[in-house]
Amino acid sequence: MGSVTRKPLIAGNWKMNLDHLQAVAFVQKLHWTLKDAAHETDSVEVAVFPPFTDIRTVQTLIDADKIPFALGAQDVSTKDSGAYTGEVSGAFLKKLDVDYVIIGHSERREYHGETDEVVAAKVQAALRHGLVPVVCVGETLEQREESGPTAVSVAQLRAALEGVPSDADVVVAYEPVWAIGTGQVASPEQAQEVCAALRTVISESLGDSAGERTRILYGGSVKSGNIASFMREPDVDGALVGGASLLADEFAAIIRYQKHVGV
Repeated sequence: MGSVTRKPLIAGNWKMNLDHLQAVAFVQKLHWTLKDAAHETDSVEVAVFPPFTDIRTVQTLIDADKIPFALGAQDVSTKDSGAYTGEVSGAFLKKLDVDYVIIGHSERREYHGETDEVVAAKVQAALRHGLVPVVCVGETLEQREESGPTAVSVAQLRAALEGVPSDADVVVAYEPVWAIGTGQVASPEQAQEVCAALRTVISESLGDSAGERTRILYGGSVKSGNIASFMREPDVDGALVGGASLLADEFAAIIRYQKHVGV
């Protein structure tokens, strides 16, 4: 692998933080910070994933000010429409010019009981409406000790890709659950080991071309001080950033990781 150049993707998952007014202020500050630093946005794709209630406001701002950020949603329903109170359809997200949708985040799996089958159904729902699914996989510390570093993530991804067309645009995010919000961080070598195994799954499930072009992100206590070390690894193509994406200066520094890659 590695003959295809994959444009890095740095994605900020705001989770249940920032109302729509705070989101406007944040996006403006992030944009200004990157412009002031003369960041070349064509070298790295930046995506923000606000809460559902912020999406329309953020979309309007991005369009009006021509801000070069992609827009993402944090979840999507398996259903397209109907009597499903509280659900949000992929059709609605597409109308708001949403590009990406996070599926199978560890918090959804843990707190909402999302199974591999539900995750697979959401992947299909996203693809039906022209959304790019960001499929999250990862293991708890207990699972890692029981099954090894790659088994859980490989099984989760294999299930998520069941029935996905070979030409589909998919992003995969490896998030070691044991390193999220704990202050622990997987080493770059540990991240590479899992990401390489995930790329093999993509190739086996969707073909070698998909394996080459599909971006795999790392997510687990990513900060400006460690992002460059992960991005040096051949199978890490970006980051899914949680808490650090809520700090404009810090998130901007993560986005500008290329400044430090050669150090």
